[in-house]
Amino acid sequence: MALLIWNEDLETGIDVIDEQHKRIVELINRLTLVAKGKIEGNVGEVLAELVDYTLSHFVFEEELMEEAGYPFSKAHKRVHDIFTARVSEYQMRFNAGEDVTDALRDMLSRWLFNHIKGDDKAYARTVRRHLERNTSWHAKPRKPWYARLFGG
Repeated sequence: MALLIWNEDLETGIDVIDEQHKRIVELINRLTLVAKGKIEGNVGEVLAELVDYTLSHFVFEEELMEEAGYPFSKAHKRVHDIFTARVSEYQMRFNAGEDVTDALRDMLSRWLFNHIKGDDKAYARTVRRHLERNTSWHAKPRKPWYARLFGG
């Protein structure tokens, strides 16, 4: 099975989110390489790391959307919840001894790329504007509070 390749089409324009997405792609590729015996490692450990990282990414992304006032953040969270339930099923099957690596990898790669290109790109503009507003306010050179108070 070919490894996943990150490309510019997947970028949201939000550096921190894009870096997290790239990390998820790296973990999916690592899962593939370990399962095929191409690199050292334990499939269960890589799977656990992938799930843990993805869940923390979801929480970060959901908080960012909510803070930015993205109107469909609750719906986006529901999509994450459904995905999490699907991955949990695969994890339970794996823990029960079933080899689900190829099926899981296929599902993860299809879901991730479709989710980024659709759902994540949908919130990107709202979040970018929010981040730009907050960054520009903090980045403006400002007089110290006492100079503003006393006209200095």
